[in-house]
Amino acid sequence: MLYSIYRRSLFAFLCLVLVNSVQANNLPDFTVLVEQNSKAVVNISTTQKAAPQRSALPPGFEFPENSPYGDLLKRFFGGQGQMPRQREARSLGSGFIISSDGYLLTNHHVVRNADEIIVRLQDRRELKATLVGSDERTDVALLKVDAIDLPVVKLGSSKELKVGEWVFAIGSPFGFDSSVTAGIVSAKGRSLPKENYVPFIQTDVAINPGNSGGPLFNLAGEVVGINSQIYSRSGGFMGLSFAIPIDVAINVSNQLKNSGHVVRGWLGVRIQDVTRELAESFDMKKPHGALVSQVIDDSPAEKAGLRVGDIIVAFNNQTVDRSSSLPPLVGSADIKRTANVKIIRNKKSKTLMVTLENLPEDEGPVNDVKTKLPSKSILGMGAVNLTAQMRDKLDIKKHGVLIKSVGDGIAFKAGLRAGDVVMQFAGIDINNTKHFKELVDDMDDDKYFSVLINRQGNPIFLALKK
Repeated sequence: MLYSIYRRSLFAFLCLVLVNSVQANNLPDFTVLVEQNSKAVVNISTTQKAAPQRSALPPGFEFPENSPYGDLLKRFFGGQGQMPRQREARSLGSGFIISSDGYLLTNHHVVRNADEIIVRLQDRRELKATLVGSDERTDVALLKVDAIDLPVVKLGSSKELKVGEWVFAIGSPFGFDSSVTAGIVSAKGRSLPKENYVPFIQTDVAINPGNSGGPLFNLAGEVVGINSQIYSRSGGFMGLSFAIPIDVAINVSNQLKNSGHVVRGWLGVRIQDVTRELAESFDMKKPHGALVSQVIDDSPAEKAGLRVGDIIVAFNNQTVDRSSSLPPLVGSADIKRTANVKIIRNKKSKTLMVTLENLPEDEGPVNDVKTKLPSKSILGMGAVNLTAQMRDKLDIKKHGVLIKSVGDGIAFKAGLRAGDVVMQFAGIDINNTKHFKELVDDMDDDKYFSVLINRQGNPIFLALKK
């Protein structure tokens, strides 16, 4: 009897071991994939010169002459005439090489406002990188290092990803180079606050500070995303990480490489989700689509005939299930082609044709439009015409254009900053953004031109050269 029980127990134990062994054998083995791809993943460190600070004496306090404590007080508070000390802010991130001649992708926030960018390869080489272009809305930045025959990653397609699929990341969390973490795709098409133009890939891959900008791979060894953000209440990883789809990143990087800026489609509407109650009021069988709550004056939406109360259920033949689905579709659409917008109006389906325009530099996301203020890109800057209200506030009676944003480039190097009002270019009063662009287009290369700006009421001349 005891022998029979022993045999059954032994058999059950062996079966359990066999089942666990089979299950273990079915788990993915990342070793070969890591060996093939880790050399193309880099560590990125940046240095930013912070504003110098000078310790100051309390008002009315002076160093007593010949005081035995004078040197100590001066060292503590900072003596008069002493130069303020320059402070440096540093940050760490990750990136990956997409071409053997030195182009790399990372996050915009990794290199934002950096004065120096250093790329460290796995073979311990350190190369100084230049910023080709950066896009804040998608959090994508394109870098270039002066090198050849570099190892590169293989680019895949995020469109082919499936929820539940295994993925893994390589990066430098907390500065620990070539760290590998793995997990699965938790969801696709996530919309995050203030990031409505990116349909994020959600994973449970462990991502921490320093992983930003690093690649997310599938089991074919292809990059399917750029690790960008985590959701955390503690500051550490909590099982929710988000990656920018590689299809979005490559589209942005190609535009940055070719033109230095990113063109996005602009519809010009404020939208919201259709709730169960709203769906019922519109006689819809189920909640879906993007409900138009505002149409911006003189926008592509208004010109196409969109109205408040319309429900957009498809854009360019792609279903719009939620309001968050629309911004990425509009943003990635070709503004040179007419788009079709399927709507529900008065309980009936209707298709409108719309000619999209380029999203203004200072325009909010498609579902967070506040005002229409078209801007023109000039020398990497977003410039807008001054309204009457702006002129009153800035105390500028005539001429000038307002700089709303300044990207990395010759304008930034010349000292132009957001908030400056450009009054003259090469001694000529500037009437509007069109006039400004015409003057800039006519300027010769390798020749300095004077730029008169108004900065917080102070006139300043700057020198600018292409």
